[in-house]
Amino acid sequence: MSYKRLPLAFLVLGTVGLIAAGCSEVQMAAHTAKSVRDGGGSGQIGSYKVGQPYQISGVWYHPTVDYEYNETGIASWYGPGFHGKATANGEQYDQNSLTAAHPTLPLPSMVRVTNLENGRSLKLRINDRGPFANNRIIDISKRGAQLLGFEKQGTAKVRITVLENESRQLAAAAQGKKAPEPVVQQAVYRPEDLQPTKQQVAAAPVSRVSTERLSSSSNQEEAPEPDGIVSQESVSSSDLYIQAGSFTEYTNATRLADRLSTHGDVRIAPVSVDGRDFYRVQIGPVASVGDADGLLENLISNGYKQSHVVVQ
Repeated sequence: MSYKRLPLAFLVLGTVGLIAAGCSEVQMAAHTAKSVRDGGGSGQIGSYKVGQPYQISGVWYHPTVDYEYNETGIASWYGPGFHGKATANGEQYDQNSLTAAHPTLPLPSMVRVTNLENGRSLKLRINDRGPFANNRIIDISKRGAQLLGFEKQGTAKVRITVLENESRQLAAAAQGKKAPEPVVQQAVYRPEDLQPTKQQVAAAPVSRVSTERLSSSSNQEEAPEPDGIVSQESVSSSDLYIQAGSFTEYTNATRLADRLSTHGDVRIAPVSVDGRDFYRVQIGPVASVGDADGLLENLISNGYKQSHVVVQ
């Protein structure tokens, strides 16, 4: 469970005078706008917000619109200490709604979060900034953590995927604009795709909004909400690593790997991103989230400021 969060006023002051990175921030007075309340939704829409780059505890965050966002990492949850307080886009935080905080995604956005430890998967609406502790990548509401099955343990290895159509609809509703046409991607089917691959478990009694109504929404009352359905995904075992650097030159990666050898088992993991080859220097696998937190703190204190936790 994460309690490290900064108030909205601090974030606003902290961004004044920071370097702009082409990010836009559009706000409107829609803090109390009514929305469809399905599946544990908050009934709020808030202001649309991207924001300028900002720095917290020496770490820079660069908010941006990224509909291809698909990342793994450690999730935490927040609840009683923030229940009823303002979120970063002007809503009132409700620990019993299906919402979450993210450092850089637009507010509001819709994401699917999958617990890589038990396969539970759930839609959540991003309406707050954070988390800012131990390199967590998302802070989930108490209710979301319960449904994803990690409330008691406090953290979980997760995958976060942005849902483009619903995120675009939320952005339009928060700005009082007409909803955009849904983005249709051509599907390529294989024989195995025609078989059921996941189970669906009703998390709570819900009345879901039809796809047709969501795709044609044109005002704030039609803004999509999480449907409250927990899907059971097929997940394989995953390991924790601390990534200390990523290089386009293999020799630079080997130099860093040599320097880090006293901290544990080091590997160089090659990866191709947009046609470019990178060599990621990683320490691990690490046995637990607690061990990862300790190793990460050690590396950062020794000058490896770009180190972060990855799940692979």
